[in-house]
Amino acid sequence: MASMFRIIASALLLVLAGHAHADSIGEVDTVFKLVGPDHKIVVDAHDDPKVQGVTCYVARAKTGGIKGALGLAEDRSEASISCRQTGPLVVKGKLPQQEEVFTERTSLVFKRLRIVRMLDPQRHTLVYLSYSDRLVDGSPDNSISVVPAPGVPMSRDGKD
Repeated sequence: MASMFRIIASALLLVLAGHAHADSIGEVDTVFKLVGPDHKIVVDAHDDPKVQGVTCYVARAKTGGIKGALGLAEDRSEASISCRQTGPLVVKGKLPQQEEVFTERTSLVFKRLRIVRMLDPQRHTLVYLSYSDRLVDGSPDNSISVVPAPGVPMSRDGKD
């Protein structure tokens, strides 16, 4: 019994770790559920933690019903992303060529929505990719958005 408690506690800590902070923008119902919340599409805003002035808006499906209400449902893998410059671009620290900037769980333990920032120094842009992965089997579904970033250091040695 004690080992089962440890397994459940470890799983809950894993679920809570790395949760992305997002501002909820809105939602629309897509399927009516007689018991529990409806299935819906939610739209959240994520500010890039290292590039002040960039916000990524992510739309994704959220499963309702009893499983959704209890946090046991697995959300679909599809997500749409649109990133925009929302203020002056200010870089906090050195930007690596590729870095995960947001992650959010989409099932109890094994599935996550991930957003990765990539640098395109040749075109002076920040490229944001959203995709879903699973412990064993990920999904090829993805979405991409690009933000022009003139003046942002992008070379490997930090010089332009």
